[in-house]
Amino acid sequence: MSTLAHRPVLSDLVWNAEGTQLWLKRLALLVAGVAALTVSAKVQITTVPVPVTLQMLVVMVIGASYGPRLAGATLASYLALGFQGLPVFAGAVAGPAYFAGPTGGYLVGFLLAAVLVGALARAGWDRSPVSMALAMAAGILAVYVPGVVWLAASWGAALGWENWYAYGVKTFIWVDALKLVVAVIAFPAIWKLVGDARA
Repeated sequence: MSTLAHRPVLSDLVWNAEGTQLWLKRLALLVAGVAALTVSAKVQITTVPVPVTLQMLVVMVIGASYGPRLAGATLASYLALGFQGLPVFAGAVAGPAYFAGPTGGYLVGFLLAAVLVGALARAGWDRSPVSMALAMAAGILAVYVPGVVWLAASWGAALGWENWYAYGVKTFIWVDALKLVVAVIAFPAIWKLVGDARA
């Protein structure tokens, strides 16, 4: 579980490419990731003030599959599209005002989590259930810390300061934990299946 190793991630095993083809591969993965994030945002359970979606799982899968750079570029592209007003987020509308809403901190957290989980996957943390679980836990913290801080700072008075945990964490944490169990089981299993000569 070395933090210094530079190991392949799953996307490295897809479409072995160099030069121009490598950039085409990266672009294709980026577009696929943005599409998956958009779809996952629309699959939701309406809760107030932040909806429960499938985004957390998709963010973690992108991070672990793509590595930190491509995962970061994918999430940054997704957020940029939403900032420009494209309806890629959970709400019916997007744009700068959406970032100022209760979900703004969680959106920033998605980017942080994707990069962090991607870096841990590059270090080989996606090879065993225990290390993958630790990577997922780190990713969850990377989402919830800015999400809850932003929610408490900007919406605390409206929601009641004492309710920051109920609105910012309790509603989502168990659902997100259950979703991430899928990744904790799946990634080590996939690596066992495909093998990794460089591990």
